[in-house]
Amino acid sequence: MNTLPVDPLLLSIATPLVVALAIGLGLQKRHSVKLAYVGFGVPALIAVWLWSQFPGDPGASYVFMTRYNTGLQDLGFTLALGLNGISMPLYVMAGIVGLAAGLYAIQSGAERLKVYLMLLLVMQGGLMGVFASIDIFFFYFFHELALIPTFIMVGIWGGRDRSYAAMKMTIYLTAGAMLSLIGLIAIYLKSGAETFDMITLRTELMMHPMEFVTQKYIFGILMVGFGTLVSLWPLHTWAPLGYGAAPSSAAMLHAGVLKKFGLYGLIQIALPLVPAGAAHWAMPLAVLGVVGNVLIIGFITIAQRDLKQMIGYSSVMHMGYAFLGIACLSTLGAGGVVLMMVAHGLSVALLFLLSTCVYHRTHTFDMADMGGLAQKTPVLAAFFVTATMASIGLPGLANFWGELAIFVAAWDFSPTLTALSVAGVVISAIYGLRSAARVFFGPTSEQFNGVIAAHPPADLRWSEKIPALILIIALLFIGFWPKSLSTPLDSALRALYPAVEAPAAQVVSR
Repeated sequence: MNTLPVDPLLLSIATPLVVALAIGLGLQKRHSVKLAYVGFGVPALIAVWLWSQFPGDPGASYVFMTRYNTGLQDLGFTLALGLNGISMPLYVMAGIVGLAAGLYAIQSGAERLKVYLMLLLVMQGGLMGVFASIDIFFFYFFHELALIPTFIMVGIWGGRDRSYAAMKMTIYLTAGAMLSLIGLIAIYLKSGAETFDMITLRTELMMHPMEFVTQKYIFGILMVGFGTLVSLWPLHTWAPLGYGAAPSSAAMLHAGVLKKFGLYGLIQIALPLVPAGAAHWAMPLAVLGVVGNVLIIGFITIAQRDLKQMIGYSSVMHMGYAFLGIACLSTLGAGGVVLMMVAHGLSVALLFLLSTCVYHRTHTFDMADMGGLAQKTPVLAAFFVTATMASIGLPGLANFWGELAIFVAAWDFSPTLTALSVAGVVISAIYGLRSAARVFFGPTSEQFNGVIAAHPPADLRWSEKIPALILIIALLFIGFWPKSLSTPLDSALRALYPAVEAPAAQVVSR
């Protein structure tokens, strides 16, 4: 239980929402900008502080837990906030990425900046709520709260094809969210617990598991619903288009954080509550993730010439590793997925930020029209190469540990799929290193020579360096000290996953 005088989890959710409300009520622009620093800074500081205070061996317990009387208890809804070893890493990642995205948005000079910041703050409040919620109803509610501003920001502040991108995102993500809701309601109805509280649901279903057929259908619904939200192939087409059109801070928050909602839901809710259903769908999920996301989308990523589109496709590709790790139905596989989610959130947010910095200096996302930028912007080049190496999975950066754990877990599940998924590392190296070479170290194009003559590019300003450095420091810290996340994560998974690993053993034996 939470023994602090103020609930830090509620404060991290409420602060950006209250700041957004204050901005919406008509604060002057200069006051809105100053207050926005508070709205993005407080959740990040709370997240990092709670990380430092988190116990190393929490088991299945939730830490900093508080329950609130909402008047909806008779309907099964309880606002219960807390962190366990699974949610804590993602909660911290949401705070860090939110701070970087917010700082970049504040200095972006976007039109109607007050409205832009207000929507980002609403999104940030929802994101903190997603990973702090113990009640499934509020877990879903906060996701929808964070999702709605995404559509608006893409439609208003987006780039090329923004109207079509916003419409396609709305259709796909709304459909995925509705399917996910159906699956979550089915768990509530079939559990007999008469509550959406995750702790009570787990206790009830451990004592009285659902029938296999019921589990099979529920997990299938959740797999398709959550999979659509995470861009599982072939339900992925909204993601590259949406990220290519989205303004940078919105892309950082959605691709970096909100997209992890579906994976988190599968690991925290679906696998522990319907393990037999997960075992039934494990192989189809792994095949779709490896063949579809890693290989097919990987080759499509290689073919991209638009820098931002390439980053969008690479984000979709890396989700294939996560689906493979979930399909392993093991503590190691799920732990690797959580570590990979955190690392991917930091690295893809950094790549979207830096790609926009490149655009501001070249006035194009077409890599064929760039070249030789490192001579003019060495700091930008160094940061971009670092982000690229993180995405590839270079040791010393956070992405390495998650991918390594997934590959090790996947070998026991399917050596063939593991070998195919490792090929994705080579694919990542091809498109990642080629983009860095073309943009920063290749020959200067005629068009870029014209841009240089008219507007000589300057290196990163401090307003751009600071949000980038926040993300790089986090990638390096986790890369060199992964136990800061993996120790409590492993403790929670070992306590929650015995019921998951028993059906998995039967799948492997078959």
